[in-house]
Amino acid sequence: MGIERVDNPLSLKDELLKFVFEVYRSTKGTYPALEWVEKKPSPEDFEGFKRVYEPFLEFRLTREFNELYTMRKGGQLVGTVALVYDLKDKDVWWVPDEIKNEKAGLIEFFMVSSGYRGKGYGSKLLNFAVKRLLSLGKTPYVITFPSLDAYGYYLRRGFEKVMDYGEFVILKYVVP
Repeated sequence: MGIERVDNPLSLKDELLKFVFEVYRSTKGTYPALEWVEKKPSPEDFEGFKRVYEPFLEFRLTREFNELYTMRKGGQLVGTVALVYDLKDKDVWWVPDEIKNEKAGLIEFFMVSSGYRGKGYGSKLLNFAVKRLLSLGKTPYVITFPSLDAYGYYLRRGFEKVMDYGEFVILKYVVP
């Protein structure tokens, strides 16, 4: 199972929307956090989720992500990761000014389908993303929520907390 770069991310919008909803449903609505939404849709309400998330997904696919990668098994999408760099040129309000510089690279949109968690797929995607950013001369960062399981996952995989930023926590990869 390989990791493939998506040359035209918008072409996968519908598939990605369903994939992200599956993650949202499997995490009982905790991820993605939809922190900008006053009344979050139920984890069973795809149409409600789509109304809220689709415009944000379009923004991410067309104006935020520099690179998007997918992992498939038998043609089925099982994981995603995106890289965001050139941060000074992006309208990313959730990124603190302290890391909006030419050396920073964000690991974003990192998700694994519920049926594939705990089997090494996430580790493979994360390791790939870290190596790709390092090869570009970027320092890998993750912006997450301290309440998510992912927070501890990142800490166990070489990231350390560098700051709180509103409701987010900023983690930086420490090169061993």
